[in-house]
Amino acid sequence: MSATASGPTSHTYFSQRLRLHYVDWGNPTAPPLLLVHGGRDHCRNWDWVAAQLRERWHVIAPDLRGHGDSQWSAEGSYRLDSYVYDLAQLIHQQHLAPVTVIAHSLGGNIAIRYSGIYPETVQRLVAIEGLGASPKLVRERAKLTLDARLRAWIDEQRDLAGRLPRRYPSIEDAFKRMQEENKHLSPAQARHLTVHGVNQNEDGTFSWKFDNYVRSWLGYDMAIDEVEQLWAGITCPTLLVYGAESGASNPSLDGRAKHFKSATVATLDGAGHWVHHDQFAHFMELVEAFLAG
Repeated sequence: MSATASGPTSHTYFSQRLRLHYVDWGNPTAPPLLLVHGGRDHCRNWDWVAAQLRERWHVIAPDLRGHGDSQWSAEGSYRLDSYVYDLAQLIHQQHLAPVTVIAHSLGGNIAIRYSGIYPETVQRLVAIEGLGASPKLVRERAKLTLDARLRAWIDEQRDLAGRLPRRYPSIEDAFKRMQEENKHLSPAQARHLTVHGVNQNEDGTFSWKFDNYVRSWLGYDMAIDEVEQLWAGITCPTLLVYGAESGASNPSLDGRAKHFKSATVATLDGAGHWVHHDQFAHFMELVEAFLAG
């Protein structure tokens, strides 16, 4: 089934007074499956995955706050605990637990933390490069004093406050930028992601849907030992997926996998950070075997 043969329906839910969007691929009597996208992305990036799984699963894919067709945070603040709350609210309000989750990058970080907080609600978890910063980067950040980290964050916020959304004269120009971002994408993939990833401005130009403030990393977050406690609290089978051509640190080599009770690490050749796009067939073969296990 192609990603666009029969699309999903759009829905709204509320979290911390924000109007958040998700798509539902139908089949409500089937087991629930959540697909959570990464930073500066949108829920329709999962269309190929959803199309292949929708006959056996009740597939739901949310837009994170500040992304896609979800509302932007009024104060321009995008904390990980707020993202986790949004996910918890969607699962709670739609009665999805126990749920299976497939998540990418930032979405993986959110889903992993949620799974450590509410382990009884998650049956299986697939996270594509979702553990956040590598241990090396964490150590480098730790060398900075708290005031230095917060000063850097404030400077970044001020810079983003003066940064206007980029405007593209046409869909074709935005499409070319999407292709530049990921050389593995086929033209059809890049066009699909672009069409669902932009809004048309009043002057006829096009801009990406995400809020520029989502580019900013946190000025302050959980300590790494607290994050590791959440990893250790996950009780469901977990699959951590990495692309061989990605710059992300592999948890089977850097020691992070040891904090999980039941985690398997899989690395796919010929894939960068967007493994589910770069090696779709191999990714789906891996995931379907894991979900069937």
